[in-house]
Amino acid sequence: MNKILQTLRTGFSALLLLVAFVPALTASAQGQKNIRGIVTDETGAPVAGVTVQVKGSKQATTTDDTGSYVLENLAPGSILLISSVGFEAQEVSLQSGTYAKITLKRMNQDLSDVVVVGYGSRKKSEVTGAITSVRASELLQTPVANLAQGLQGRVPGLQVTQNNAAPGGSISVRLRGVNSINGSSEPLYIVDGIQIQNTTASGVSGPASLGNISGVGGYSNNVSSLSFLNPNDIESVEVLKDASAAAIYGSQAANGVIIITTKKGKAGRSSVNYDGYVGIQGITKTIPVSTASEFATIENAVYNTTRFPKPDSFGVGTNWQDAIFRNASIQSHQLSFSGGTDKTHVLVALNYFGQEGIVLNSRFDRYSVRINLDHMVKSWLRIGTTSTFSRSINHRVQTGSVNNDGGGLTQSLIGAALSAPPVLKPYNADGSIYSWRDQPYGSFYSELRNPIMAKLITDVTGANTILSNVYLDFSLLPGLKYRANLSAYTNNSLNDYYFPVSAFTSGEISLAGGLGGYGMKMNTNFIRLMHESIVTYDKTFNSDHTLRLTGVYSVLENNNNYNYMIGYGFINDNTTNEALQLAKNFSINSGRTKDNLISYLGRINYSFRGKYFVDLTARVDGCSKFGENNKYGFFPAASAAWNMKSEDFLADVKSISSLKLRASIGKTGNQAAVDPYQSLAIVSTGNDYIFNNTLNKAILPTAVPNPDLRWETSVQADIGVEASLFNNRLNIVADIYKKKTTDLIFKKNLPLSSGYSVVAGNFASLENKGIELAVDGDVIRTNDLRWNVSANITINRNKLLRLADDSTREIAINNYNILRVGSPLGLFKTYVYDGLFQAGDVIIPGQPVTKPRPGAQRVKDVSGPDGKPDGKITSDDQVVTGDANPKFIYGFATSVKYKNFDVSAFFSGVYGGKIFNLARWSLENPVGGRNVIGGPGERWTPTNTSAEYQVAAGSQGGRLPLSD
Repeated sequence: MNKILQTLRTGFSALLLLVAFVPALTASAQGQKNIRGIVTDETGAPVAGVTVQVKGSKQATTTDDTGSYVLENLAPGSILLISSVGFEAQEVSLQSGTYAKITLKRMNQDLSDVVVVGYGSRKKSEVTGAITSVRASELLQTPVANLAQGLQGRVPGLQVTQNNAAPGGSISVRLRGVNSINGSSEPLYIVDGIQIQNTTASGVSGPASLGNISGVGGYSNNVSSLSFLNPNDIESVEVLKDASAAAIYGSQAANGVIIITTKKGKAGRSSVNYDGYVGIQGITKTIPVSTASEFATIENAVYNTTRFPKPDSFGVGTNWQDAIFRNASIQSHQLSFSGGTDKTHVLVALNYFGQEGIVLNSRFDRYSVRINLDHMVKSWLRIGTTSTFSRSINHRVQTGSVNNDGGGLTQSLIGAALSAPPVLKPYNADGSIYSWRDQPYGSFYSELRNPIMAKLITDVTGANTILSNVYLDFSLLPGLKYRANLSAYTNNSLNDYYFPVSAFTSGEISLAGGLGGYGMKMNTNFIRLMHESIVTYDKTFNSDHTLRLTGVYSVLENNNNYNYMIGYGFINDNTTNEALQLAKNFSINSGRTKDNLISYLGRINYSFRGKYFVDLTARVDGCSKFGENNKYGFFPAASAAWNMKSEDFLADVKSISSLKLRASIGKTGNQAAVDPYQSLAIVSTGNDYIFNNTLNKAILPTAVPNPDLRWETSVQADIGVEASLFNNRLNIVADIYKKKTTDLIFKKNLPLSSGYSVVAGNFASLENKGIELAVDGDVIRTNDLRWNVSANITINRNKLLRLADDSTREIAINNYNILRVGSPLGLFKTYVYDGLFQAGDVIIPGQPVTKPRPGAQRVKDVSGPDGKPDGKITSDDQVVTGDANPKFIYGFATSVKYKNFDVSAFFSGVYGGKIFNLARWSLENPVGGRNVIGGPGERWTPTNTSAEYQVAAGSQGGRLPLSD
């Protein structure tokens, strides 16, 4: 009985314990709860990518595209930390319920945005230099293959020019004008801390005997060195325009600096994103040239024959522009994976970009992988890497002239299409190429390039690019940090080129001695290695004084080597350029360059009460490219800013959200204007010679040493104002600047008796000055509807201050371009067009036409030795007739967003810059043997004296004067 009672007593106790424990378990389970919610901005629009973290815990997530988030098993009284770029951070306490709607308040954009500057970042309110920020959302509003295209028209002072329409084609970027004559005017690019000079690979010419007939050299459609970079990977771009912002990069910053920051992984829920587009491109306008009937009529008149007995029977004929142009596809596909914890962030992005050219046989493909990773190893140590691996394949066609003369027009594919006789046909009935030599009348035009033959030419460049940076961040003491950067930038490319004998003109075959096809393989290898040690110290004293010190030691090394093999005279085209040893003749060439840069720099940032800011920067660069007497350069800068809104007299002015006045002055350099070894005595190979019955290679001195050669130097002053009005609905930025560039590299002619032709030295100087204005604002800003408008305009004026020496006032660059002291760069100097000679006109002696007769072009007698017309045409009658510099450049954008739908429009342009149309000068001249613009009805005849174009009759061998 006792045992039974004992057992019952024990069981009852366990039952009581269980009864007591179950509610406790239930209470505990009920205490933890799942929370879901949505994050919106002040207008009610959802905000994606917001970090939602439980305070004091590693538990975190991010909002999706609808602004929604979910957190599981939260303890009672948990506090959520809400943060996102561009919004004020919040703490939200969870009291009750399972749904939390959170409204984020946008930061005062002018005061709180973080701007990336050289070797660090700062709040926009603290920036003392002229810096323009462009976000990824702006860059990707239109499909772009190159970052520079996305910047076009969005940054005041930045002029972006697409040099040609080839896929992935080169792009020129000019920041606040042209700053060099013989050197590069391209800015320095910094991609995640890695320095890249935006230059294009030089075209490689073939041997002298074939350089003008194969069209190998002088390509105008090389791919930009930024073509490896996928615009979808970019988070933001900062354009450093004035000397105070750019001086931190010293001898590389005279043309400005563009800092590119790529996207990083974020703490919270992992995400997978796809972004892509597919489109079609087409040509909108072609150049009208003569039809087959018009061409036949003009040919008969030019040659004064009946080569074409019945011109009208040919009709329209072949439109060779339609034959080479096509509708072309463009597409981009990106798949990215990102996520992380409070210690580790990772992002992996895969991208494919493909663009067909609107010209047949042209195409550009890019495959890229980006990996960004950082990890907090200890509370005092963070390591990370940003790496890009890119493979590009560029199928090129020659779309630009091979030389600076109208005669080179037909060597390019487009020029050949414009000049091709419309009486000939491109294809046989079976679709094969119909050789001109096999066609009726074709033998008359075998000296011209057949544009369809471009299909047979191989010109493919494959390039592999690696851009990688490994960094370590150490927190040594409170406010004191050290960062070590190790980076490498490599580019390895192989160009395969083959020009089959069937694509040669008859004249080229004759010039080449009847040799067969022409092939080439060219390898180029470039590697840039860099180490940077960066020390920063931040300290705030008495809540009023903030001091930030930055010190950097940097070492950079560039290595470049190339080799190419050329063969010409193949038995057949079967092996193309894959067996150059089968060529009757071949040659090889190789070379290597190396240069080093060592730098020491320091920067002091001081602020007082968030009102007054002063920045002092100094950098010393030592470069192996400089002359022996000028190995080191010193580049200082100073700037200051005043946040006027923080003053008492503006504190109560509600219409002004922010107002800042800033000023700067500093010195920067352009070492990109100096090629390696240019300061040394250089020797090159000359013609072979025979000595003692032995064939020898000649080695000749070709350059005079200049131990005083140094970088080009720019001193720039800038005054700017930034204002945000009406609760940041209207933002205005205005700058006025003046930049003087001295010690410009210029090649001065030497007397022939010296044995040299030119010497390179710091002989010239020029000046740029201008005004920039940018305005953007929200015309409408409601919960559902937002309409934004932005615009900018830049007026820049440049002037050449000095040339080779004080006595040299003008130098001709070519037949129509000059450099003139006291005038802008890019002047055109030509005769002044004075219509067509009419019957009975007195023909002034010296007219620059082969046959000065009725119907021929004439030029004005505008100046003699005394400045008055002197009754004859001489070189004194050539005057400045145009200026390539635009009067202003501008950009305009507008976007309307209604709930989840948006539409945007973007415009950019230049106004007032002149272009010398050398193609027209060549095409309107009826010399015979090629097509022209201006049919018979548009040309002068005795009964059509008001015609636009000169007479065709008997014009063979004639030439037009270079006029306006």
